[in-house]
Amino acid sequence: MGYRIDCLQYANWSEKIFRQMRDGGVDAVHVTIAYHETFREMVLQVERWNRYFERFPELIMKARTAADIDRAKAEGRTAIFFGFQNPSPIEDDIGLVEICHDLGARFMQLTYNNQSLLATGCYEEDDTGLTRMGRQVVAEMNRVGLVVDMSHSAERSTLEAIEHSSRPIAITHANPGFWHPALRNKSDTVLRALAETGGMLGFSLYPHHLRGKTDCTLESFCRMIADTAEMMGVERLGVGTDLCQDQPDSVVEWMRVGRWTKEIDYGEGSASNAGFPPMPDWFQDNRDFGNIESGLRAVGFAEAEVAGVMGGNWYRFFAESFGPQ
Repeated sequence: MGYRIDCLQYANWSEKIFRQMRDGGVDAVHVTIAYHETFREMVLQVERWNRYFERFPELIMKARTAADIDRAKAEGRTAIFFGFQNPSPIEDDIGLVEICHDLGARFMQLTYNNQSLLATGCYEEDDTGLTRMGRQVVAEMNRVGLVVDMSHSAERSTLEAIEHSSRPIAITHANPGFWHPALRNKSDTVLRALAETGGMLGFSLYPHHLRGKTDCTLESFCRMIADTAEMMGVERLGVGTDLCQDQPDSVVEWMRVGRWTKEIDYGEGSASNAGFPPMPDWFQDNRDFGNIESGLRAVGFAEAEVAGVMGGNWYRFFAESFGPQ
């Protein structure tokens, strides 16, 4: 049996969810440990995860390399990789890039929805591309093995990151704009550039990114993957569910607002739907990865291609990306 790897979750972590990961045969998960956190606040999240590893050693383990996934799989555990959805933890100090990698971070988005010190987020009106600091930080991320993630970034910034990075980048959780025109979903231009440079796209299950939102069908989702495979090549595709299981709506406020405004930013939702939308009925939690596998087979993917999308492609990317250059 191949790998099952989810390249983005931000759940309200608990023993229940860790057991669901095992029930779903999930071998590795990239978990968000920072949105708007400073460096010290991010360290508190590392401490929190260290306690999870201590309390549930039979279910989860901290992972730093692709080989750790093999160890976790052999021992019946789920490998946990850390990532940031904003560069806030490095503050304005390029030296913190290496320290964050030393602490276990393996992905860092150059932006969340707003302009950062490094690049432009997808909700800004003007996209000025990578900043001077952004170019320096990308080079440092390349050096230490911290993956550049442009999931929430605007078009020009994303294309410049792909061009400037000496290593393939990732868009860990987004979908093609040709299927559903959410602000966060990516243009054909971005997807082609990503594929041509060896990058990876993780398909998102977050309803605001789906055609039909909560009512999106499994067939529609899997046909979208098939259409994207024709454009990018199936070896460039994986899953990044953006699963936010069991989170209170106050967490949506932190994700979107942080400390940058006194007003509520509804992002991809609306005032009447400011919380987390319900997930599609065919993907409620980590136990449902088998449904995606079945859906991929139903739209014509061969077994080797299914294995790649479900985790094999991420495994290869992890093996090539997490060490120093």
